[in-house]
Amino acid sequence: MDSSTCPFCHLTFPLHQLQSHANSHFHDDHQFNNQMATDLRLPPKSNSEEETCESSTFRCGGIDEKVSFLIGSQVRSNFYHVNDGLMSLLRKSLELEPHNNNSLTYLSSGHIDHFQSIVSEDVGWGCGWRNIQMLASYLLSKRQDARDFLFGGSTFVPDISSLQRWLEIAWEKGFDTIGSHHFNKTVYGSRKWIGTTEFAALFRSFGFRARIVDFGPKNLESLFLSVPTTSSGAHVKRKPLKFYGPMDRYLIARKHEHDVPQPSSRSHCSDTYGGESTSDTKNKSEGHQILMDWVWNYFSERTSTASGHGRVIISDRSPLYFQHDGHSRTIVGIQVKNQQNRIRQYNLLILDPGHRTVALERSLKENIGWKKLIKRGVHTLKKSQYQLCYIDPGMASGEEMEQLKTIDSTFITL
Repeated sequence: MDSSTCPFCHLTFPLHQLQSHANSHFHDDHQFNNQMATDLRLPPKSNSEEETCESSTFRCGGIDEKVSFLIGSQVRSNFYHVNDGLMSLLRKSLELEPHNNNSLTYLSSGHIDHFQSIVSEDVGWGCGWRNIQMLASYLLSKRQDARDFLFGGSTFVPDISSLQRWLEIAWEKGFDTIGSHHFNKTVYGSRKWIGTTEFAALFRSFGFRARIVDFGPKNLESLFLSVPTTSSGAHVKRKPLKFYGPMDRYLIARKHEHDVPQPSSRSHCSDTYGGESTSDTKNKSEGHQILMDWVWNYFSERTSTASGHGRVIISDRSPLYFQHDGHSRTIVGIQVKNQQNRIRQYNLLILDPGHRTVALERSLKENIGWKKLIKRGVHTLKKSQYQLCYIDPGMASGEEMEQLKTIDSTFITL
């Protein structure tokens, strides 16, 4: 039986027991729970009669009936609201950096709410849903079509349970049919991990052009969603494998360690990294610079305004859903510093669901400690595989909507 090591207590458990064991380490964190009770007003739990009625509707109703019911019953997600907005605070902090650091920053435009994981609700498994909420908050603040169509025109970001229902509806509509079988087409009320394919299926079901980019070593290319076929850049869907998302690829690949080298991983949402030799880290950093270059080109492709003596430039690009084995975060921008040796040093600017919103707000307002929370250099990219998901402008309809039902990706070799 395959097993793996808990990253907290370093004991070894069978893979099917590892998730529940890792989550148990969070059960006694009373201090964090008390803080969350202060920071957030959690919605009251539904009674059993209401849950039974809802479950019956989603089991027996048609798609239109389910959509109508969900539009009226979905719950607005609670989160710690930052009055000045985190992105505005981040922009000010970037502008206050010393002028002699030779930096240039591209920052996503628009308002983005930070949705943190909550111990009593989703710590250990909910980071994917929290990033979906962050991207949704951006779309709702930036795009009128999002306010008109996203989540049935509700104009607010739903809670995780409601998002799970929307994903089930997306599957029933035919989006990512193959991937839905991995979840037995059911995710509501569960603690199942999700990734970029679920992100794409959910947003595509509303007509948004969600795109996936895979980064990884050439010898693992067959594990990704699609492979290049022509010099024109066209892609075709390969024969589907029976697993989807970074975590599932890792678990399956553990059975074939004699075939390909495997990346280190965590079986829960955790921003931690395993130790590596200096040579391994150097080689990976050189490869992962490709990912940094891609992100730089992405945010710098469409820009609007500049501030802070022209060193902070606002991009019209949406934030990026950033996935690797065991965790996902939201990239809101990227910064480059020109070193004296003419080497360019890149830093991703990220919002992590694992961080407390009040801590982010305080550090940005006081301009102390925020860099450790938000900036991530290429040396922190220690995984062998990464995925990015972004949303292109415009809305799909007709034949394009049918094409979006098949989840594919662009593969880039690290």
